[in-house]
Amino acid sequence: MSKSGSPLRIVVIGGVAAGMSAASKARRLRPDIEIFVFERSGHVSYSSCGIPYFVSDIVKSPENLVAYDAKFFKEKRNINVFLYHEVISLHPEKQSILVRDLKTGLENEYRYDKLVIATGARANIPQIKGIELKGIFTIRILQDGIKTKDFIRENSPGRALIVGAGYIGMEMAETLVKLGLDVTMAARGPDILGTMEKEIDEIVEDELGRNGITLLKFTQVREFTGENGYVRKAIFNNGRSVDIDMVIVATGVRPNSGIAKEAGIEIGYKDAIRVNQRMETSIPGIYSAGDCAETYHQILERSVYLPLGTTANKQGRVAGENMAGGHALFRGVVGTSTFKVFDLEVARTGLSSREAKIEGFDYISNVIEQYSRANYYPGGSKIRVKLIAEKNTGRVLGAEMAGRDGVPKRIDVIATAITAKMTAKDIGDLDLTYSPPFAPVWDPVLTAANDLKKRITIKEEHPNL
Repeated sequence: MSKSGSPLRIVVIGGVAAGMSAASKARRLRPDIEIFVFERSGHVSYSSCGIPYFVSDIVKSPENLVAYDAKFFKEKRNINVFLYHEVISLHPEKQSILVRDLKTGLENEYRYDKLVIATGARANIPQIKGIELKGIFTIRILQDGIKTKDFIRENSPGRALIVGAGYIGMEMAETLVKLGLDVTMAARGPDILGTMEKEIDEIVEDELGRNGITLLKFTQVREFTGENGYVRKAIFNNGRSVDIDMVIVATGVRPNSGIAKEAGIEIGYKDAIRVNQRMETSIPGIYSAGDCAETYHQILERSVYLPLGTTANKQGRVAGENMAGGHALFRGVVGTSTFKVFDLEVARTGLSSREAKIEGFDYISNVIEQYSRANYYPGGSKIRVKLIAEKNTGRVLGAEMAGRDGVPKRIDVIATAITAKMTAKDIGDLDLTYSPPFAPVWDPVLTAANDLKKRITIKEEHPNL
């Protein structure tokens, strides 16, 4: 019960991954409380990671990306979901929020006893002249995907520019090529994947070239020009230009932390909402989770900003349990992610060599290539593995992989090893599966670890035993 004697009320701002995970976990633990969710869009509990596959028509309907709709949450979980409702201000001193109905414009105040901010992140849109022209899109929320797909269907564009060369840029490049467009990709620096190693980057570059994508490095858009309100040309900082019919801006995201900042909640790394491992903010009774919040990094032992769907769901569950009176802790992440571009699978976990250097680790690394299956068995191909470890202890700090078969699950092995603080020798001794259709006798993970451990000098703790 609340102090007033009425049922305890939990309010959730944002109804996608973290928000609905928090609401659902709180409901499972406390069937007696009130739960209100306010979501400014028309959808809840959907997979934003699936949007490129909806645009490409692999996923036929936007509803296929929705795990559960608002009706389900009300009827099955007694969670009140308000769609097209935007929380415009938060008042911790009164324990209330001001909410605007985006359809009617009416505003109402709602009290809360516990609150979680799960407002996610917004697309980082660069300040480029002409960026307001029609035919220029970001891919962040489900409505972005719907608008992009509708535009392609209605206008039959032939040429596209991808601004940015990260995960979303890669996935959308593949999508547009498969839809029949000529695609140019502009990367502002020498690397196409800012967080990946050059040995992995070059494989991805080759894959882009094999599929007809024109890659422009050290290239930034200076201006978009158009005709009749539609984008028709991109002019770059080097004076070059390209004729286009549409643009995907994929230059990263920023946390939606404005409402928290205005309410006096402490803001942390890269403007994300500062939280502890209980997902509590600096104001008692207010929690935050998902792409708007910081994330604890197990290797660095501090908070960072790593917006990922898996993390959002886990953080949401922790926040929901604690709002319901529990004592859950978010253990943190090691930075595991993966994507696919055409036939190439790419994955990483832990720290890159660049990150290890910045963080002051004395590290060594290696690069190996090994077949994903027995070399005589059809369907396999080489996987390139880069492994990074502390020089004097052998503790594995990170890994990156690229190949056409079996990459993501192998990176999961390394992610597990990093979480357990295993050394290269420990990994080399793992009892991994072998069968010609699935893996060689010496799996690429084992080969990389055994190769790296040869160069690690570990002091014996018990030299006389």
